[in-house]
Amino acid sequence: MLPEARQKEFKAFAGKLADLAREVLLPAHARVDNEVELKPDGTPVTVADKEAERRMRAAIKAAYPDHGILGEEFGPENVDAEYCWVLDPIDGTKSFLSRVPLYVTLIGLRHKGEPVLGVIDQPILRERIVGDNLTCELNGRRVHAAEADLKDAVVVSTDLDNIRRRHPDVRWNHFADGVAHVRTWGDGYGHLLVAAGRAHVMADPIMNPWDLVPVLPVLRGAGAVVTAWDGGDPVKAGNLIAAAPKLHAQVMRALRG
Repeated sequence: MLPEARQKEFKAFAGKLADLAREVLLPAHARVDNEVELKPDGTPVTVADKEAERRMRAAIKAAYPDHGILGEEFGPENVDAEYCWVLDPIDGTKSFLSRVPLYVTLIGLRHKGEPVLGVIDQPILRERIVGDNLTCELNGRRVHAAEADLKDAVVVSTDLDNIRRRHPDVRWNHFADGVAHVRTWGDGYGHLLVAAGRAHVMADPIMNPWDLVPVLPVLRGAGAVVTAWDGGDPVKAGNLIAAAPKLHAQVMRALRG
């Protein structure tokens, strides 16, 4: 937990970073065509991705030259520093390319290796959720993960094919048959939905550090329990299951038996 004054300072700065990303993404969303490249892993990246991250990196270096930066598009810089910013300028590039407003900008802050602050920002809907592991606010209003019985739960994920590929040992079909419904309102926006109490379970089968670090303080600040699919550390595992405490226990029993 950071000192209150430091926490307030970094929250305000993270908001400025999200504003910089919005300045890039709002006009890019309106364009008919966005220039796309394919990264070595086959995933798409756009000019807007790179420009948004470039602006956020420049702001961090100007304000906190001794801080580290880990970003999806331009890699690591001084990541062992006491403070390290973790950036994903467009989480959900495929949604962005189709003009589906479920993509988000993710901004996280690690202190001595631990995630202490997270921001999920959806520029088109003008929704910004901020968490610090203890509290969570959506557009300045406190929000909480919602409890529900498993049979009434709304489950969100990013890619159901990745669940089958990455987690063949879990009883996904058994689990999915026992909930209200499953939707692919995923990527970072799915985490916002769970933290805000609009959906109940986020099941993310594969995540990179720039996906994970920003969402953990948000989910935990909203009162959600966050574990890996095997019940362990989500950061080490690179995946997560998030839900309110009683529901999380039901989810894990249904998935793991």
